[in-house]
Amino acid sequence: MSPTQVPNHSIRICADRGGTFCDIHASYPDPENPSERKEIVVKLLSQDTSNYQDAPTEGIRRVLEIVTGEKIPRGSILETEKIDYIRLSTTVATNALLERKGHKHALLITKGFKDLLLIGNQSRPKIFDLNIRRPSPLYSTVTEVDERVTLVGYTSDPKAEEHAVQFDDEGRVVRGYRGKGWDGVADAEGPGRIVRGLSGEAVRILKTPDLEAVERDLKKLYAEGYRSLAIVLVHSYTYPEHERAIGNLARSLGFTHVSESAQLLPMIKMVPRGVSSTADAYLTPILREYLDGFFNGFDAKLKDGRLRSPRVEFMGSDGGLLDLNNFSGLKSILSGPAGGVVGYALTSWDEERKIPIIGLDVGGTSTDVSRFDGRYEVVYETTTAGVTIQSPQLDINTVAAGGGSCLTFRNGLFLAGPESAGAQPGPACYRKGGPLAVTDANLLLGRLIPDYFPKIFGKSEKEPLDVEASRVAFEKVAKEINDSHPELVLSLHEIVYGFIKVANETMCRPIRALTEARGYATSRHTLASFGGAGGQHACEIASLLGIKTILIHRYSSILSAYGLALADRAYEVQEPCSTFYTPQNKPTLLSRLDRMTADVRSELRKQGFEEHRIHVERMLNMRFEGTDTALMVLPHAEDGEGDEDFESAFKRVYKAEFGFLLEKSVIVDDIKVRGIGKTFDTLGQSVYAEVSALSTHRVEPKEKADSWYSVYFDRVGRVDKTPVYMLDNLDVGDAVEGPAMIIDQTQTILVVPGAKVVVTRKHLYITLE
Repeated sequence: MSPTQVPNHSIRICADRGGTFCDIHASYPDPENPSERKEIVVKLLSQDTSNYQDAPTEGIRRVLEIVTGEKIPRGSILETEKIDYIRLSTTVATNALLERKGHKHALLITKGFKDLLLIGNQSRPKIFDLNIRRPSPLYSTVTEVDERVTLVGYTSDPKAEEHAVQFDDEGRVVRGYRGKGWDGVADAEGPGRIVRGLSGEAVRILKTPDLEAVERDLKKLYAEGYRSLAIVLVHSYTYPEHERAIGNLARSLGFTHVSESAQLLPMIKMVPRGVSSTADAYLTPILREYLDGFFNGFDAKLKDGRLRSPRVEFMGSDGGLLDLNNFSGLKSILSGPAGGVVGYALTSWDEERKIPIIGLDVGGTSTDVSRFDGRYEVVYETTTAGVTIQSPQLDINTVAAGGGSCLTFRNGLFLAGPESAGAQPGPACYRKGGPLAVTDANLLLGRLIPDYFPKIFGKSEKEPLDVEASRVAFEKVAKEINDSHPELVLSLHEIVYGFIKVANETMCRPIRALTEARGYATSRHTLASFGGAGGQHACEIASLLGIKTILIHRYSSILSAYGLALADRAYEVQEPCSTFYTPQNKPTLLSRLDRMTADVRSELRKQGFEEHRIHVERMLNMRFEGTDTALMVLPHAEDGEGDEDFESAFKRVYKAEFGFLLEKSVIVDDIKVRGIGKTFDTLGQSVYAEVSALSTHRVEPKEKADSWYSVYFDRVGRVDKTPVYMLDNLDVGDAVEGPAMIIDQTQTILVVPGAKVVVTRKHLYITLE
């Protein structure tokens, strides 16, 4: 296609920068049929500094070369007039948190609470460990602010007045109750004045901050090189004015990033709110530096570093797309794997059959596991690398076992991970002197075929996988293993497959934690396998779990990037509440929900979404009185529409989570409305419906096999003439029986003996005996 044939603002590009590979999915109008779109897949190493500085930028350059037919030199500024949008998911913030390589920042906290975040919540994840190693705090220094507000007159009796202070419609104190002595306390300036907080609680201001003293402290921090701050004050979730004043002062003095805890996360619980704010101050500057470097590779920049055109969006940890203004380090911790969850959820779910799905994302560095049962499972408090963060994230369990996981023999045990070879230097077969990894094991067992694998290795980026390097490394380990157990001599293939079994079992653990540990039968799920290494392990993992059906999307190796193309735009509003859920208070709660719903719909309409493409979720963060465990409740459709029964929904969720209910009043801590702007009205017929209506025909290997290869399988050993099929040469309705290999440009799928594969338009539908 020539450049003149490519319409302006027509190329859509999605890039997922993972730990080992960067995946690109792009589409553009078919020149012969403009109503249809052609798709492009590009896969490259996430780090290859000898050839390019930034993988997504390099991937976009390659896409533009393919679409326009023009040669674009590496390192040149890319023109954006042909691009409609760029969508990115990145692990930059995640890696910075895991590796403790974030931005130096200072914590400003209420006087007397200097050690609060260091003390934390006193959780003991390894209670019997004799050598406790507590992760160090993210902040580098602490400065105390002499300010204080407190809550007054709160009563636990839902039948009584909620506060010992009564306010008029404008928030002024009218009178007090039960002889508290606060009648007429409405002094706008004096100490001890009482105001109504955002949550409706009565807040007594004991001490306002001396901004001159704060300014001296800030100037001292600035002189010491600090440019990022986290501000965490007591009760700021309901009274944020003190944080706001200090934040404005800090920005005026030149601090480039200020995380105000109340603005970032208007929720009760000072410890997770504070840790989340320090995490944001720690990660967002790193993320911004990366994004500034990314934007520098394009033309048409605005003064603030954004692109004038095209539209750039980012995947948030909760599975929704965000613009640059709303994207932060705190919201990007699960940016990478979230795209994959969206991808398999939207392409594998059947609204009629409602079969729950387990997502298995086997990447180069780790394996991410999630569950989808009609709606995304979101958690609001998670611990990553020892840091407890209070922010909505998809419920994704990660285990350090992927294609790049290092294989070692230690203390008589076969180990797979947690160390990873990454992209630099990569596994031994990557021709960069790397360590032995899972990829090397799959290569020696015949589950990866060098002739079909992308030739992107070595200094020239044009060499194939190095089988001999893997063999030499494994022979060294095999000798060590057999020397340590002279009574049981194992063959090289038995040892190599032993490491694969260990890796498979490691990947099964988080799946059992998401299903069996929560009362769900694993065997009643469908396994949706994706990621670059997913196809090599899917059949064996499903067999270990008792799962009979596997779905592998045609774009499974880049599904996190493909999920970006399908993802919806998200916008949410949250307010603190702190009131009892009673029949008397319910109208007020619903009124606040209605107001917030109108705000969310208005914002999404401004972003270009028509009314029928806007979906709204209304939630209350609820807990039993006297407990500190709140659950964000979203009533099911059967709970009613317009008059949502949040209490019934809360008790159902609480019973499912903890196994019992309490005879106590229910308190609402927060109100939240999440709006979703739908990218597509429908994605068409589900894969289950397609298979049930499909006429299948068994494929004879001699007719369609592209080649034959020696592959090692469990129980049957090596099958020297295993048929190898090219996915593009298989037709819809073809049925392939194992043992077999199915390959395309970016993935290799192992079909074990006894498995049957049906080819559909978008999936490989695999059933096990």
